[in-house]
Amino acid sequence: MADTGPKASGYRWVVLFVFSLINAIMQLQWLTFAPIAREARLVYEVTPLQIDLLSMIFMVVFIFICIPASYIIDTYGIRIGVGLGAVLIAVFSLLKGFYAHDYTMVVISQVGLAVAQPFILNATTKVAVNWFPIEERATAVGIATLSQFIGIIAAMIITPLLVTQNAGGVYQLGSMLLTYGFISVAGAILLLLLLKEHSPIPLGQDAEDERFKVFEGFKHILAHRDMRLILVLFFLGLGMFNAISTVIDQICQIKGLSTEQTGLVGGMMLIAGIVGALILPILSDKLRKRKMILVVGMVCMIPGIVGLAVATDYTLLLISSFILGFFLLGAGAPIGFQYSAEVSFPAPESTSQGLILLAGQISGILFIIGMNKIGMIASLYIYIGFAVIAVIICLLLRESPMIKTAR
Repeated sequence: MADTGPKASGYRWVVLFVFSLINAIMQLQWLTFAPIAREARLVYEVTPLQIDLLSMIFMVVFIFICIPASYIIDTYGIRIGVGLGAVLIAVFSLLKGFYAHDYTMVVISQVGLAVAQPFILNATTKVAVNWFPIEERATAVGIATLSQFIGIIAAMIITPLLVTQNAGGVYQLGSMLLTYGFISVAGAILLLLLLKEHSPIPLGQDAEDERFKVFEGFKHILAHRDMRLILVLFFLGLGMFNAISTVIDQICQIKGLSTEQTGLVGGMMLIAGIVGALILPILSDKLRKRKMILVVGMVCMIPGIVGLAVATDYTLLLISSFILGFFLLGAGAPIGFQYSAEVSFPAPESTSQGLILLAGQISGILFIIGMNKIGMIASLYIYIGFAVIAVIICLLLRESPMIKTAR
């Protein structure tokens, strides 16, 4: 009989569940105000930019906290690193709930939550390595990535339903923010109780080998040809997603779509990302191919960007959004994360993931500014060129030696 590899602990699914739960809660806290921007402006009596700032804080803070968070995760482990992020989420989400009508306190709370974000996001591949055999890791990363999309969709759908008005017609945000605060505390407690450092069953040589120290890992990653290509790939791909998802309302307004239609076009991208994250990482694990799925994903996302650039018909825009989300989010994020962890071995996993997320956050900010300066549609045509470059980069990548030799 063929060797099926090391057996894995059934507890790995408990660990993945609590990690995915806190991941979803993190996204819920990040985009709380995005679907109720108009109501929030009235409550806080501030400008639209000040409301947008409540979400943009996360991108800016990530740039500064990304490397320290990776250092803590890699040096002290996921129980300490992710646990610290969970505690910060619990504390600052409650603070946001208790001071829901004080804009200054809400900003402070968002900063605290933004500090927590890289402690969660940067640990995804580390959790997969500590608990899952090589042939299941892209699947595990895909499920964790899927949870982020679920958190974003929950924020978009549930938040408006929880906003109430008093007898005078004034919007009330307190009950909604406090509800999210209690959910965050419950999620943090579950994680602290159930998250364990690593599987009690050996998962293979790569899971047991000694890793580089964090700063040695940085040097190794930056000296590695395929990792330099991956950093450029995520600079382009993740940056485009961050920018398009942020300004989708402006794009759809130019196309003549209503607010409701715009919401569905943006939501379709995330729904497609969930479907893609369910299918493509599993396919990658089954076929034991990383590069091929990345190439297919980057090639197939091009029609999605082209559609967003040229189409004006609502149905075509929905289809374009679905194609872009399915292939960019479903393939690029989870498989790209796992590929980088494999090819950069023995660099710490959270270091490699932190760097590629950092690249995407920096480009996201630059691309958003650029779209507002150059114009929405003109920028989408430029993104078509970026997508072609992404395909070329994927073709230049070498297959992960770790997945090829896995047994």
